[in-house]
Amino acid sequence: MRKLIFAINMTLDGCCSHTKGTPGVEVHEYFTALLGEVDLMVYGRITYELMVPFWPDIAKSNVAPTKFMLDFAKAFDAIPKVVFSRTLERVDDHNSRLAKTDLATEITRLKNEPGKGILAGGVALSAELLELGLVDEFIVVIHPVVAGAGRRLFDTAQLPDQMALKLEETRTLESGHVVLRYSKL
Repeated sequence: MRKLIFAINMTLDGCCSHTKGTPGVEVHEYFTALLGEVDLMVYGRITYELMVPFWPDIAKSNVAPTKFMLDFAKAFDAIPKVVFSRTLERVDDHNSRLAKTDLATEITRLKNEPGKGILAGGVALSAELLELGLVDEFIVVIHPVVAGAGRRLFDTAQLPDQMALKLEETRTLESGHVVLRYSKL
């Protein structure tokens, strides 16, 4: 069975807004390497619209401010994406499709298909996946910043009980970012 991996960037005080962190070379390189572990990504509308068309446009133009951003864009663009949304009528990206079934049914079906891991990102969709017990692995990249305000990780999740996790990896990047990787027990 394929693993569903949830990965997110977060500030020290728990903010998950894409405008609050301090991504750089090492963070992009980490996520580019992570994309090599998966062959499918799942997003909700908000995260999808933050990522697409920005990264696919960079990949298509073959022009980016830095090489590490271009490498990430190419890796991101190459992987199929499934978008869960109650409001989108269609997705225009060549490598994306809109899910028409409910979240639990579709993710369970995808996890049972052959292949590498499935990567999920964002806050709302990931909270729903967590509530459904479908997340197998958690990756949190802590940015060395206190945001002070912004959307918090899982602040709206309705979890029935605590979940025990096993620490699989801790990595401190030279930039001060810390990668924490956990698996569900």
